[in-house]
Amino acid sequence: MRILTTAIQTELDVVMCRQRARQVAALCGFAVQDQVRIATAVSELARNVYNYARRGRVEFSIEGKTSPQVLVVQIEDQGPGIPNLDLILSGRYQSDTGMGVGLIGARRLMDQFNIVSKKGEGTSITLKKLLPASVPVLTPVSVGAIGSQLAAATPDITLDEVQQQNRELLATLAELRARQEELVRLTRELEDTNRGVVALYAELDEKADHLRRADEMKSRFLSNMSHEFRTPLSSIRGLSKLLLDRIDGELTEEQEKQVNFILKGAESLTELVNDLLDLAKIEAGKVDVRPKKFDVSELFSALRGMLRPLLVTDTVKLIFEEPADGMMMYTDEAKVSQILRNFISNAIKFTEAGEVRVSAVRMADTDAIRFSVADTGLGIAPEHQQIIFEEFGQIENRLQHRVKGTGLGLPLCRKLASLLGGRVELESEPGKGSVFSAILPATCQQDEAAPAVAAELTGAPADERLPVIVIEDHQQTRMLYDKYLQGTDFRPIPVRSLWEAEEVWTGLSPAAILLDINLNGEDTWRWLMETKSNDMRKKIPVIVATEIDDRSKGLALGADAYFVKPVLREELIAELMRLTMHAAKPSTGRISSGTHSYET
Repeated sequence: MRILTTAIQTELDVVMCRQRARQVAALCGFAVQDQVRIATAVSELARNVYNYARRGRVEFSIEGKTSPQVLVVQIEDQGPGIPNLDLILSGRYQSDTGMGVGLIGARRLMDQFNIVSKKGEGTSITLKKLLPASVPVLTPVSVGAIGSQLAAATPDITLDEVQQQNRELLATLAELRARQEELVRLTRELEDTNRGVVALYAELDEKADHLRRADEMKSRFLSNMSHEFRTPLSSIRGLSKLLLDRIDGELTEEQEKQVNFILKGAESLTELVNDLLDLAKIEAGKVDVRPKKFDVSELFSALRGMLRPLLVTDTVKLIFEEPADGMMMYTDEAKVSQILRNFISNAIKFTEAGEVRVSAVRMADTDAIRFSVADTGLGIAPEHQQIIFEEFGQIENRLQHRVKGTGLGLPLCRKLASLLGGRVELESEPGKGSVFSAILPATCQQDEAAPAVAAELTGAPADERLPVIVIEDHQQTRMLYDKYLQGTDFRPIPVRSLWEAEEVWTGLSPAAILLDINLNGEDTWRWLMETKSNDMRKKIPVIVATEIDDRSKGLALGADAYFVKPVLREELIAELMRLTMHAAKPSTGRISSGTHSYET
């Protein structure tokens, strides 16, 4: 929607352009500071037109049908063009005439700046700035009214503009003085704060040093104590078994009962010592992860034979669900086995009747396997579920007199799972049982060979397709795009927010971006504008796919393509191919899209 066009033929026209720019900005609802920025940018570029091309024009227009709209200022001339344009925009160009200062200044003052200049064909500059979100959407009628108000305003250009610039200068000087005074005050406060922070840091360093020494002493004590306890405990267990085997003669019934108590006490202490030693090693960082390739079904087979003797009653069944064929892992098998042994032994202890069911399933959204141990036992109240994962944390229950524990097994499981790159979860309800789960990566990432092994475990080569960042907060739509791009040369990388997109972008160079505008209140329009204003990113094509029907604004802010949902599969793939033609793999030649194929 065009607002106004102003010709540049005399030096007075440069002043008129500045005045008109400020008036347009005011009528569009910009704050005073933004009015000055827009007017200054237009004035500098209009002066360049007059100085180097002698004549040109400035056009003001509005893009978009939804809030926030975009003020677009187009400045064109038919002059000789700008030599060394890249050098000028880099800020390294120096000239006696000052050429380049206006371009750089205008680019800094506006949200988006595009320039096209060819030798002998003139220069075209496009400036864009987002209107404030609080401004009502401008319609063709309101834009026409703005044009009428501007046409009616014909004051003394020179005198009025000089007075206005003087007022702006005085206001700017007053603001700078206020900011300087505020800066001085803040500097004094910071000096006082810094002195306090320095003192706090010194105190924190001292306490941290004490904590480090205490932690080292605790780990050393636990390790030494555990090793020192093992020898006498082994002796007690060995001697108890000798007595029970009647090597030195018969025992009375009472003596046999007492020796059994001694043996059970020694075994409980041995279990406690082993758990303490494992925890001390993990906290001291002395536990090594030794990954190897193994089959989950073989792990279950070993656990089945190892843990069946724990079933002392026929009322509880231990069931291992057969995992899917070919469920392979590349991680520390011993530590996975230790986590599951703890889960299963706990489940058996606190289940009077029913079953303990062990299962393993591959998670669909990540390269991880969920190991679950479900029981029909006592269950755990929600307020107690965190306590059992704390060291020595135990909950009183009616089975406590029959089964004793150390309170270290579950904390050890959580630390072992974290060591393997996974986590532990619990779902439980009193009287209905519990489900302890360990979600572990199928491939240990601590090993240098992990990526290659991961490809081997999944039976597929590394994905070398062109990466496309899909910024979409709706899960079903992300899944739809994933289905769309199956069998093509494009690999979707789904993210749910602009922050996640920035994180992903730092680690790879995407071939394209697929962007939804409605992202839980995020300022997506501004992100699109800033992306397309970034010299390092503006060449990456951005495809907008959204429910907002405002194609003109999307293209004005730099979008390379604009779709209103729902997006058809063939249209999306064709657009991706068109925009990424230069990045397509030379060995491919064709990209399949199911029933269609497209030549590249």
